[in-house]
Amino acid sequence: MKKDLTVPMDVRFADLDMYGHVNSTTFFTYMETARVKLFMDTFQELTKRGVLLVVVSAECNYKKEIFLNDKVFVTVSLDKVGNTSFDLKYDIHNGEGKIFAVGKTTLVAIDAKKKMPMQLPEEVLNMAKNE
Repeated sequence: MKKDLTVPMDVRFADLDMYGHVNSTTFFTYMETARVKLFMDTFQELTKRGVLLVVVSAECNYKKEIFLNDKVFVTVSLDKVGNTSFDLKYDIHNGEGKIFAVGKTTLVAIDAKKKMPMQLPEEVLNMAKNE
């Protein structure tokens, strides 16, 4: 599994609010898109093994507005690893140094059968070791 990933985003007209810039809630959709791409193969394999990685906290600090014609990228990377949870950090930017927002999600490993937190899987722990 990769430890970080930069994903280009398409700014859609539907992402805009009445002020002509990307709606604040859409920033979370951009972060989710990058997170899913980071874990695409791993999520599927872990789910088959009964391990769920569940978002328990999400935050976003807005720095600049995003407009329809802006280039937008989301860089997602592992930030902090505990026993049952880990943080991902997000930089939403234009690829040329302009930061639109920074965010963070905390994910917890859940045993699908027991519905309880569990030790992080090796895939996540190995990702942390590769930093």
